[in-house]
Amino acid sequence: MSTPLHPIDTPPPKSTGGFERLQKAWANSVRGLSLAFRGEKAFRQEVAIAAVLVPLAFWVGRSWVEVALLCASVWLVMIVELLNSAIEAAIDRIGPERHELSGRAKDVASAAVWMSLVLCGGIWAAALWARFHTGLS
Repeated sequence: MSTPLHPIDTPPPKSTGGFERLQKAWANSVRGLSLAFRGEKAFRQEVAIAAVLVPLAFWVGRSWVEVALLCASVWLVMIVELLNSAIEAAIDRIGPERHELSGRAKDVASAAVWMSLVLCGGIWAAALWARFHTGLS
């Protein structure tokens, strides 16, 4: 007979709640961003591009909705890159040997980054077209 993971007579681990939980979540997030920035060249490049594009969005966008969409598309690329990096780290943690499923997971995560870049580029191209094409008429 196997032993249950959490015997009935053992109380569940104490969970933190409220403000303490938020503090720990914030610390984990800051650590994750720091690790991604230090360890992922693609993320550093995307942060540098975001530092230019986000302020530029306030000039290119002609309404608050356009500005929000332009900024969100840039943030989405960085979010997907963080998820891609997390997937790659988890796969690499399993072991150095090559496996079809590991390769598939990494390729799919990479495809998600590519799709977010295409989406971002399309949104920016449309906004720039609208901004400058209407001015030429």
